Amino acid sequence: MLKFKPIFLGLVLATSSMTVLASAAPAAAQSAETLNADGRAALDTLEQNNPAAAAIAKKARAVLVFPKIVKAGFIFGGAYGEGVLFRGSKVDGYFNSVAASWGFQAGVESSGYVVFLMTRRAESYLGRSDGWEIGVGPSVVVVNKGVGDNLSTSTLKDDAYAFIFDQKGLMLDVSIEGTKISHIHPKT
Repeated sequence: MLKFKPIFLGLVLATSSMTVLASAAPAAAQSAETLNADGRAALDTLEQNNPAAAAIAKKARAVLVFPKIVKAGFIFGGAYGEGVLFRGSKVDGYFNSVAASWGFQAGVESSGYVVFLMTRRAESYLGRSDGWEIGVGPSVVVVNKGVGDNLSTSTLKDDAYAFIFDQKGLMLDVSIEGTKISHIHPKT
């Protein structure tokens, strides 16, 4: 009987992780109109509430906005969301953010994140790569309270800066490391 317990536990974990991943991804991409409006509203709110983000936004070459990422997991987990790339006031593409993870984690949360692309290197990598995996390629600094307090437009030296915002729910793990960002074609 003891021989079957690890197999049973593995089946339970595999089934629960598949359920989590399936619930994190929507059936179809959002419309371009919805992504544009949600992206602009999220960016405006972040800039109004975070002086460091507002300062960086003025220097950024492009801004990638994911207004809502849903993350869920129990040992195995996943996250999914859709976003928009702005160059100035113009929309320059649509992307999704996908992550899978395993380890000590439990819960469900939603949040958003914005990546300010500061260099040509970051811009071209996003444009030419078959998806950008955060943690690989151009350097991305995740700005938290401590980092944000010490940032100024004269100290910006990295390729990209990411701000995580609007966290709701309970999740024991918060990170965008290992997230893959890829081009999508939203509904029209």
